[in-house]
Amino acid sequence: MTTVSQLDLNEKKAIIRVDFNVPLNEEKKVTDNTRILAAKPTIDAVLSAGGSCILMSHLGRPKGITPDLSLEHILSEVEDVLGQKVIFAKDSTGEDAKTKAAQLKAGEILLLENLRFHAEETAGHENFAKELAQLADVYINDAFGTAHRAHASTTIIAQYFDENKAVGKLLEQEIVAIDKVLKTGEKPVLAILGGSKVSSKITIIENILDKVDHLIIGGGMAYTFIKAQGGTVGNSICEDDYLDYTLELLKKAKAKKVQIHLPVDVIATTEFSNEKERKTLKANEIEDGWEGLDAGPKSLSLFKEVVLKSKTILWNGPLGVFEFSNFANGTIELGTFIAESTAAGSFSLVGGGDSVAAVKQFGFAEKVSYVSTGGGAMLESLEGKTLPGIAALKA
Repeated sequence: MTTVSQLDLNEKKAIIRVDFNVPLNEEKKVTDNTRILAAKPTIDAVLSAGGSCILMSHLGRPKGITPDLSLEHILSEVEDVLGQKVIFAKDSTGEDAKTKAAQLKAGEILLLENLRFHAEETAGHENFAKELAQLADVYINDAFGTAHRAHASTTIIAQYFDENKAVGKLLEQEIVAIDKVLKTGEKPVLAILGGSKVSSKITIIENILDKVDHLIIGGGMAYTFIKAQGGTVGNSICEDDYLDYTLELLKKAKAKKVQIHLPVDVIATTEFSNEKERKTLKANEIEDGWEGLDAGPKSLSLFKEVVLKSKTILWNGPLGVFEFSNFANGTIELGTFIAESTAAGSFSLVGGGDSVAAVKQFGFAEKVSYVSTGGGAMLESLEGKTLPGIAALKA
């Protein structure tokens, strides 16, 4: 797969699929510019190589033209991050986009209007992709967050560029990080899966059993495993439909010599609330009327031991309801263990919405090796699926 540094960009116009789907407040100001910052290295690389940039992205899920979701709202933030004036096109295709793209000079940046103002974008229409392609000489995909979608700007457009297409620096980093966990990582390899439901992680577990040495299962999904093995879980979240499946999974793991680590104690309460009475209970002896909302001290001690002896770590999903301050300790402690292991030379990848939110909230983003920018794309990669946005760059 071609990278940005391998392209001839001098006096060339590069159309770059970025992921500027950023949160806005009521005043339509950007509240988190992480995704814009993440695209900067690729944009800088094109400009320093003598090229110009045409940036295209979606924002939200508009139904047709939706002024509240115009990329014009983020224009000033993009200019601040990139440190230069950015030209804005009132549409992603059509005369305004064509004229401004044609007039673009080396070193300049053009931002197109929200791609999803056109239904053809998500439908993957060839004509729409062709119109976008005609604006530029080179195509670069740097939007990992949408690489699992076969949309016009992420996949279909690539067919119009033959050799003149490349993976952006952010997308390249994402591919390398996931490969480290699934293919090239130093052993022992540890995966930590949290969150509420086993059913949402089945395909990931199935795919990574051949790749990992240890699997920590935390959060709500742990109670299905505990109940399947005869434990009592009180009012804790549990998927009774998956009890037999989890037993099969435990057998598979044993056959593949993968050690599965479950909580041995939990912090429980009588109601899904931050304010109610709480106590520490054995994970397999939770009384009726009580539900586990976080990992207990003995569990954390066991998990710490596993984390510190692992050389490659994937973290997807919190250990408890970290949104409640009284049940955030397990997730915070896990972040501390991973940071310590990383500082000692381990490679750590954090991905999936809630775990990414947790590492940002508790200050671990700079203390792990890599924080993935793509929720759904990251999960599909871990499931072993080929992402259409990446496959299109290899075609």
